[in-house]
Amino acid sequence: MADIVSSEVRSRMMSGIKGKDTKPEILVRQLLHRAGYRFRLHRKDLPGRPDIVLSRYNAALFVNGCYWHGHEDCHLFRLPKSRQEFWKAKISGNQARDLRKQTELFELGWRVGVVWECTLKGKTALGHDCILRRLEEFIRGDIPFYELRGTYQ
Repeated sequence: MADIVSSEVRSRMMSGIKGKDTKPEILVRQLLHRAGYRFRLHRKDLPGRPDIVLSRYNAALFVNGCYWHGHEDCHLFRLPKSRQEFWKAKISGNQARDLRKQTELFELGWRVGVVWECTLKGKTALGHDCILRRLEEFIRGDIPFYELRGTYQ
């Protein structure tokens, strides 16, 4: 199946996709900040440069886009019909890197949380109060790994 835009336009569109300070990430930061949590962003000295680092609680949060991180059984992730081998390799590479960086954080004594995009938008989104309550359970608890997913998952 041919792309509906030229390769130059597609390249420009793809280069405009942000890696940090995304809308879902900003929403999570706002919720945490309003609740009184203070944190650092994208600490370069930690594996994977977590999106949000709560040093006081020894917790690192990643806010993952469902598409780019291949969130299985999610309505926001669907493998494109064109160039499937490329996209399978790209997304599985992202997943392997995520796992590697999470493991490195565990080995350094950090607890890791992942907030999936579907938690924040779309038909499976949770309410802000629910998101904050679940994040606080992870942050203040002792669970080594936590995933926050949308309601139908």
